[in-house]
Amino acid sequence: MECRTITGATVAKPFVEELSKQVKESGVQVKLVSFLANNDPSAEQYAQVTKRCCAQSGIIFELRKLDREKLEDAIIEANEDDSVHGILVYYPVFGGGHDQYIQNCVNPFKDVEGLCHLYRFNMYHNIRHIHGRKELKSIIPCTPLAVIKCLEHCNVYDGDVPYGNQLHGKTITIINRSEVVGRPLAALLANDGALVYSVDISDILKFHRGPKLQWSKYKVEDCDKKLEDVLPISDIVITGVPSPNYRVPLELLKDGVIAVNFACAKNFDDEIKNKASIFVPTIGKVTTSMLQRNLLRLYKYSSYRTGTNVTNESTPKVNGFVESTTVVTNGLAVA
Repeated sequence: MECRTITGATVAKPFVEELSKQVKESGVQVKLVSFLANNDPSAEQYAQVTKRCCAQSGIIFELRKLDREKLEDAIIEANEDDSVHGILVYYPVFGGGHDQYIQNCVNPFKDVEGLCHLYRFNMYHNIRHIHGRKELKSIIPCTPLAVIKCLEHCNVYDGDVPYGNQLHGKTITIINRSEVVGRPLAALLANDGALVYSVDISDILKFHRGPKLQWSKYKVEDCDKKLEDVLPISDIVITGVPSPNYRVPLELLKDGVIAVNFACAKNFDDEIKNKASIFVPTIGKVTTSMLQRNLLRLYKYSSYRTGTNVTNESTPKVNGFVESTTVVTNGLAVA
């Protein structure tokens, strides 16, 4: 069996091309502002990568460094600045509940990371559109979305079954349960029909919608299985352990497994190619393309937020959205 190695650049390529095309053809000046308030060198490095990727797409990127005590006011100011179309904050800043509060300070119409309560509630409850508006897809956090796009590229999703059930029959293990990536990813994949084993340092949880997908959203169950129990039955293994010392025990993997690593560290030894049918070693470029994709989507939604470019400006607003079905979206098609 020959293993295909798929790079993040390969998966990202069509998205990058489409982003560049949309920005160029529309002539819009879309601006992303990022806030660095934690003095984290890796975050600053990621900011520089994001800046280069945005430049390739024709998107304006601005990095603002500041003391963390000034972050909240700076976010509120950016919320009110019509020239700013997206806001990105590098976490952790304070840690714990304070960071969750900061996440909810970002205007949902500018939250490119999808971390505010509106989007997180929708994600965990399998609500795919904002306030029931089919033309307004909910924003999904960038890295979990990047993993999903990698799996779509690998033809894991079954296009012959209804949307939302396309991972039915797939067993997936995710070795990471962080609140930023691992848990959201488990929820998203389970809501798409997969049986997901979420592995943390202390336990394994099972995310699923029932054997016949009888539940509209996933449920979480305690699980008495260990890693050596779930890896051999997993069609897909996704890792995100931020340690250079961690390696997935390859002898436990089933032949033909699909292996995806989203950690900055190398979680699979090179011998994974002797076991896997597909191996995705990094997804960084997919993540930055999803960030830009979310940004453009939010820019398109700005007509609903401001009430501008709506055919009937006297229509009422519900929860900040203009109640109208016909909208001119500033030169960018809502899709």
